[in-house]
Amino acid sequence: MPSQKVILLTGSTGFVGSAFLDSFQKISEYCLLSVVRTTRDLDSAQTESVVVGSINGSTDYSAAVTGVDIVVHAAARAHIMHDDLADPLAEYRKVNVDGTLNLARQAVAAGVRRFIFISSIKVNGEGTTANQPYKADDDSAPLDPYGVSKMEAEQGLRALAAKTGMEVVIIRPVLVYGPGVKANFLSMMSWLHKDVPLPFGAIHNRRSLVALDNLVDLIVTCIEHPAAANQTFLVSDGEDVSTTELLRRMGVALGKPARLLPVPSWVLEAGAAMLGKQALAQRLCGSLQVDISKTRELLNWTPPVSVDEALRKTAKHFLEQHAK
Repeated sequence: MPSQKVILLTGSTGFVGSAFLDSFQKISEYCLLSVVRTTRDLDSAQTESVVVGSINGSTDYSAAVTGVDIVVHAAARAHIMHDDLADPLAEYRKVNVDGTLNLARQAVAAGVRRFIFISSIKVNGEGTTANQPYKADDDSAPLDPYGVSKMEAEQGLRALAAKTGMEVVIIRPVLVYGPGVKANFLSMMSWLHKDVPLPFGAIHNRRSLVALDNLVDLIVTCIEHPAAANQTFLVSDGEDVSTTELLRRMGVALGKPARLLPVPSWVLEAGAAMLGKQALAQRLCGSLQVDISKTRELLNWTPPVSVDEALRKTAKHFLEQHAK
């Protein structure tokens, strides 16, 4: 193995993992090794890689963890909006709980010093009330199988840290956006770019978001910061926005002023309930705020990228990729 310290990255072909790879040249004192699931992923991994196959409770990481100092575990079975499996929690547990703890136990055996786990704000819950943002050390209250699986992985990691001495750092992002974002955020950009009138001009919620660059910067900070050991951190851009404000600012970034109709939130929520789309309505009309004061103070960390700067970068990539 190289004489440099070694970071092992999982999820290197995913949204967060690939962004971490792009920023890795800033950490010149480290050598980066990634794990991928198939040989098809080797080219996109952008670094020296080890193929491990499917991620579950029996994955063999022995060829990957030897000589590693830090693990950044970003691989997961992602949240799926419309999961029609008979037992979705069992499927999430295979990857997010069993797979995580299997890797962590092998990391302990190999002498890994620190394990950074990318969790989710869904461990805290699905929404907040006015002036009561989630805090990092609040009791967990996940409401869906994905959030439950992340909570159980966190609990297992903390128990392993207490038993073995390997340092565990847990990071819970809110909604992550940036170049290459998909799902609802991509849909909103598509609607705005097509000049579609949207009934979201009178939504007065507050939502915390995190730019991909800000999340990656926090992960990098947690690699060596002594105060990060065995802590849980929430991460956001530090500026909460309403859905209406987000769409307006996104429209500016796209060069397409948002055409927003002032439909009251209660009308949207009632319509969504009739269509069985309550979860989508909650994301558009409900609030979800996080308090990142612990992250700021304990790590002396400030989000380096503003919301508007991140939206411009996201919009630029969208226009290059989707608006030809």
